[in-house]
Amino acid sequence: MTYIDSALLNLTESCCRRFQLLTGRTNVWLAVQLTNLSIIVYFVWAGAYFWGQAIVLRLAVGLFCGGLLYVLTQTVFKVPIETYEDDAYRRVAKGLRNPRRVRDALLRIPFLTLSVALFYPILFVYIDLRLRLALLSYSLIVLTTAVLYLLACDPLPPNAGKLEVWRRGSAPKGRTLAADETR
Repeated sequence: MTYIDSALLNLTESCCRRFQLLTGRTNVWLAVQLTNLSIIVYFVWAGAYFWGQAIVLRLAVGLFCGGLLYVLTQTVFKVPIETYEDDAYRRVAKGLRNPRRVRDALLRIPFLTLSVALFYPILFVYIDLRLRLALLSYSLIVLTTAVLYLLACDPLPPNAGKLEVWRRGSAPKGRTLAADETR
């Protein structure tokens, strides 16, 4: 399984580098966006599942989700994405590989196994039994797996990205971005 993990990690890094060359956004930015998406999916999942329950249970879940959101604002959301990207750029500039490549392998491999092994059972439960909850649970597993692979990649040096260069190049001549923003 370590060979599959290594091959998938190399493929993910290659895709992240192409994405960065195209958009100028790093794998760290992409991982943070997927983390935000998984948080939204979690809250929607909790809300949808407990919507028809007793008021006491809904209040308990609401308080738990509110507390979780508070903890997230004090930890994960406290540090800007740019700080994480700058740390990654400094590490790459020193010629060091991402320590998460090796350190997180023991976490990535079980999530990868779950993502692959649960695909058919979740599909069966969703199609035959019409349980949407199973699909939401599986989506959280897949999102977490994707985030683990994205965080183990090394970014390229900072660049503007082809789309940004193209967008700036197609702006009317004689007008600058700063002049457009002041209006």
